[in-house]
Amino acid sequence: MRTMKKMLRFCLVGLLAISVFSCDLFDDDESGKYWIGFGVIDVKSASEYTIKMDDGSELFPRDSRYHWDEDEDSTRVLVNFTIVEDKKVDNNTEEYYVRVNSVKTILFKGILDITEEIEDSIGNDPIHVRDVWTVNNMLTFKLDYYGNGMVHYVNLVKQPGEITADDEPIQLELRHNNRDDAPNYRMSAFVTFDLSTLQIAGKDSVKFKVTGKDYAGNNFKYDGVYRY
Repeated sequence: MRTMKKMLRFCLVGLLAISVFSCDLFDDDESGKYWIGFGVIDVKSASEYTIKMDDGSELFPRDSRYHWDEDEDSTRVLVNFTIVEDKKVDNNTEEYYVRVNSVKTILFKGILDITEEIEDSIGNDPIHVRDVWTVNNMLTFKLDYYGNGMVHYVNLVKQPGEITADDEPIQLELRHNNRDDAPNYRMSAFVTFDLSTLQIAGKDSVKFKVTGKDYAGNNFKYDGVYRY
């Protein structure tokens, strides 16, 4: 596969809001090759779905181990898969028949308008951003935080009101509520936010800036461009 990195073993442990990861070790297939990547479920029918990957490729599962209902369409996932054969691969298209070895749901949510009513529940506890990237309308964070097993909440917020071109770069804030969980263990998790509500009529892209509160009094900053 041209654009995905081969992985021999993968293990991630984390808990964040409703997104839970567990450590999975996978047996090698006969060729010793499998891949891990992020994608979005595209439900075709009750018995058929594909996975549109962040790199632009599309996976067509040939097994029935996993099923997705219509209300799970557009679910964000981290998938481990083995390519069975090419479906269509050329300069413009990458489509593969695959065996899905494992799939984990990634927390995928919209941007909130921060108000006095939700200020307390949003929280302002520190959280460390290990990585961040934008693909299509999705802004994904790889996060580290400390806890003891309780569910934590993470949100991306903005000030209320209609967005105009004068607001660029749009100011966003990454907020974390640890719910007074004891900081006994270092954990990791991924979360993705939908940027669609940032679109401005008459434009095909918008600039935004994300800030956040890191540990040891440090601040996180990220300048991005959402093209649509």
